Amino acid sequence: MVPAKLFLHYLAQLKQMLLLVEHFDTGIGEARLHPTMFPLLQQARTAIGFTLRATCPLAGREIVSFASGHDSFASVHAQLDATLAYLAAIPDADFLAPAPAVNTTAGFAGVALDGDEYFLLYAVPNFFFHYAMVYAIARQAGVPIGKADFDGFHQYPPGFSFEST
Repeated sequence: MVPAKLFLHYLAQLKQMLLLVEHFDTGIGEARLHPTMFPLLQQARTAIGFTLRATCPLAGREIVSFASGHDSFASVHAQLDATLAYLAAIPDADFLAPAPAVNTTAGFAGVALDGDEYFLLYAVPNFFFHYAMVYAIARQAGVPIGKADFDGFHQYPPGFSFEST
């Protein structure tokens, strides 16, 4: 298991989505799906942070953070760029097999999982939750993005819709 590869791909997609959002309307950075949920920029920062919370323990490293605490597109881009560089620099050999057990928190709950469970059942779903919220908020706000922007694999012709009229 090399967690960094998964996150490097989707962080690159996040970078492109954030550029599209920023170009469309910077005000969307504060948009939320619900009043009790994080706004788009915080969702992005949390997704980025989860990549480090996932990979660092599994590579035998202390968890690092490149978050500045500022909610601006510039600060999120800086956090994203630093995280991409950090993850790309972790040698595949640093990911131990079997993956070490990880103790963490989930909200206010303590969680202790073996490394594979931690990665597959906790870290990856949490990353994709926050990543998907960025996409959902952007779509709700009218940013012209689609599944190809989300995963980097799908392709559809211009104007394609699954909804038939």
